[in-house]
Amino acid sequence: MTNDEQLKQYVNDSRASFEDLLGQLVEVPSISMDPARAGEMPRAATLAVQYLKSVGAEAQVVETGGYPIISGGWTTGADHPTVTIYNHLDVQPAQEPEWKEAPFAFRKEDGIYHGRGATDDKGPALAALLGARFAIEQGVPINIRFLWELEEEIGSPHFAAGLNNRAAIPRPDSVVVSDTIWLAKGRPAMPYGLRGLLGARLTLKTGTKDAHSGVTGGAARNPLAELMEVAQTCVDARTGKVKIPGFYDDVVEPTKAEIKSFLKSGFQVARFKQAYGFRTLRTQDPAEIMRRIWAAPTFEVHGLTGGYHGPGVKTVVPGQGELKVSMRLVPNQTPEKAFALLRKHVAKVNPDVKVEREGMLQPFKGLFEGPYVEAVKRAAKAGFGKEPAFIREGGSIGAVVTMQKAWKVPILFLGLSLPEHGYHAPNEYFDWGQASSGMKAFAHYFDELAKMGKR
Repeated sequence: MTNDEQLKQYVNDSRASFEDLLGQLVEVPSISMDPARAGEMPRAATLAVQYLKSVGAEAQVVETGGYPIISGGWTTGADHPTVTIYNHLDVQPAQEPEWKEAPFAFRKEDGIYHGRGATDDKGPALAALLGARFAIEQGVPINIRFLWELEEEIGSPHFAAGLNNRAAIPRPDSVVVSDTIWLAKGRPAMPYGLRGLLGARLTLKTGTKDAHSGVTGGAARNPLAELMEVAQTCVDARTGKVKIPGFYDDVVEPTKAEIKSFLKSGFQVARFKQAYGFRTLRTQDPAEIMRRIWAAPTFEVHGLTGGYHGPGVKTVVPGQGELKVSMRLVPNQTPEKAFALLRKHVAKVNPDVKVEREGMLQPFKGLFEGPYVEAVKRAAKAGFGKEPAFIREGGSIGAVVTMQKAWKVPILFLGLSLPEHGYHAPNEYFDWGQASSGMKAFAHYFDELAKMGKR
């Protein structure tokens, strides 16, 4: 049994170490999508290995053909259950003008830790690591493995190749992921599902160059206008309903029990609007909003390029245009089928438009009930004082689907981040309250898994 007084003292004693480790790691600009930062990825991997070894774990860098994976942990006995904790150490770019301080210059003040990657996902990774160290030092009969990825922000293109190295990355009995966001401080929310993703570029070339509209307008085709027409046939801009034939055929709607659990999450429409800067929404009903952002598919237009983008109006007819779109997908949709449906539909509307796929991720649906879910609930309550609501995430984590396919083991989530922490946003931060309670929650979770035994 976890001794709560010992755990409390351990967490307090670990604060300086946590802050030092996080500070070093945040100051490595591990931006996986920026080729100019490629040299930073080995630095992050080296630090990660050092961190694991500094707390008594074994660790190694696993090559993937892309950026590496860091694998390590403790093996306490072959007859003990094995859990793998997944986090990622790569980060989003930090080029927004709203940054108040240099994004890769770590700064702490009154338990607030500023810097890109602090909450997504370096802070949670270190909280899980220190929670694990406590469990091991207390002799909890469990094998704990860590997988720290450096390509999550670019869709985990080489993660599957890394998992093929079974000597370095053995198959666990279960997985816990700490890379998700609550809906409100003080109201733990743990997802059990993720939406999939399909990105696409629709391009149309009707000329070799831009032309003067006063000379050619009326006779010349306008690729931007035609791409706007294509978009209009794909989605109802007012309601968000996707109009591509067959798009909803495989959708599995959430159950009443799932919606009931969503409503326990502390979701508030006003807070949602404020957090993301929305003036109005398509609906004001909380249950419907949650269904739409977590359990319903979408079609989004992200950009329309071509023609003139400078100040004023330059009267040209563009020679070409490009429409950038994506679809979020839910069980039992697949990005392969969604892409086929999109391409078939666009071909009927405008056969001159070229449709190219730009990345895809499968949707994921994990456990909504059972012993592992109950273990997460008890652990979160022990760490944060309140049982979590089980929700779904609207985003995607490519590695989760890869692990599910490769290992076929239960995958749970124990996220620590808050909406105000600034996931993918300027002025990102993490805080000691979430970190310290996260350490406690993870320590209890390992204890819970040990009680369950090897399955």
